[in-house]
Amino acid sequence: MRIAARTLNFPPQLTNNDHRVHDPWLKPATVNSDSREGVYVARQPILNGAGQVFGYELLYRAGAEASTCVAPTDLAASRVLNDAVLSLGLDNLTSGKRAFMNLSRTLLLSDYATLLPSKSVVLEVLETVEVDDMIVKAIRTLRGKGYSVALDDFVLGTPADVLLPYVNFVKVDVLSTTAADRAAIRKAVPSPVTLLGEKVESAEMFEELRQSGFHLFQGYFFCRPKMFTAGALSARRMAYAQLLTALNNDNVTVSRVEDLIKHDASLSYRVLRCVNSAAYGIRRQIQSIRQAVVMLGLDQVRKWASVWALAGLNEGSSAELVTVAILRARSCELLAQTIMSREEAAEYFLLGLSSLLDVILQKPMEEALDDLPLPDTIRGALLGQQNRPRAILDAVITYERGQWDEATRHVALANIPPESLPMAYADALKWARELTATSRLAA
Repeated sequence: MRIAARTLNFPPQLTNNDHRVHDPWLKPATVNSDSREGVYVARQPILNGAGQVFGYELLYRAGAEASTCVAPTDLAASRVLNDAVLSLGLDNLTSGKRAFMNLSRTLLLSDYATLLPSKSVVLEVLETVEVDDMIVKAIRTLRGKGYSVALDDFVLGTPADVLLPYVNFVKVDVLSTTAADRAAIRKAVPSPVTLLGEKVESAEMFEELRQSGFHLFQGYFFCRPKMFTAGALSARRMAYAQLLTALNNDNVTVSRVEDLIKHDASLSYRVLRCVNSAAYGIRRQIQSIRQAVVMLGLDQVRKWASVWALAGLNEGSSAELVTVAILRARSCELLAQTIMSREEAAEYFLLGLSSLLDVILQKPMEEALDDLPLPDTIRGALLGQQNRPRAILDAVITYERGQWDEATRHVALANIPPESLPMAYADALKWARELTATSRLAA
């Protein structure tokens, strides 16, 4: 997959509901073509067969004013390398997992790639790279220095065939290949090489690939319900659903939040661990949930507890679902803060956090939201109504998937400056990284 050379074909809507209504405020904001250039870097998860994150491919666009990545691939690749390592921090972008990074011919033939830590990255050879003796030598040299290499969008019977003995991963676009094509590739690829299916859009395709010898999978298939069932929640999941509901009741008190958290030992541990982490710089240890609520504020502790309640609801599914929900939640909240007060923007955190409830609960979104006390505009946005919250949520979703044109359009509909989006996403990545590190949410 080229870095933003094309957009990903994922629909921005989360559910099959499309209850769009006319809202008079919805009009594109004027986008200043001279606005400060942002660092447009997002990531796409790569999962193993058990639904665990193996790594992330980094996606890139030149800046807010560009509708597509018109920069030459050398410039685009060098900018994502620089932005990932220097501006955002590779560890923040990948949560300590491997970073799959596209490299152009020029960068492959230079020493620039060796600026990256060999154990943290996988260097992708774009399908547009002209393969010759110089490229073969460069790949062998990089492998000798401990780097892992992937062939991107591999097609059998092309000059890239000669690289098969020297690479670690072969990526296959499942939308542009047939089952027969993939079977032929599987036979041709040496056994030590890992096959990676990209653009996996459904659980059915994931299962087909898994059964046919693929071990890694890229795409948002895990963000879509496999099927809607009427099965009852287990007692444990029901408790977390009730906790999530109670925590987000507008009338909830400090005493009630304290009581709710104390009744779940793991939740109590996570709150206290998070509060006492170095990130918050509190000079004395917080010994009780009430102390935590008083020191940091009711809204902050409710936010954390809501995240962990959602994690509890997610039993049996990919942990990446909760990670995506956290990123959406924080990104939505930060974007909302650019046009409204912090107090008003707080409900946008719950908007992003609830955006995958239908997948987590395997129910239509309308049923998943039945007992959650949400404002009408937030509930409407989650059901597909076209209003300001929906525009902000769609901006975040399309940004995370590398659909830069759509992301810019949605953020403009909400009258938010385009450069706010990459900044909100970058800050959300750091926030989520700190949260998961201190609470072991991703363990």
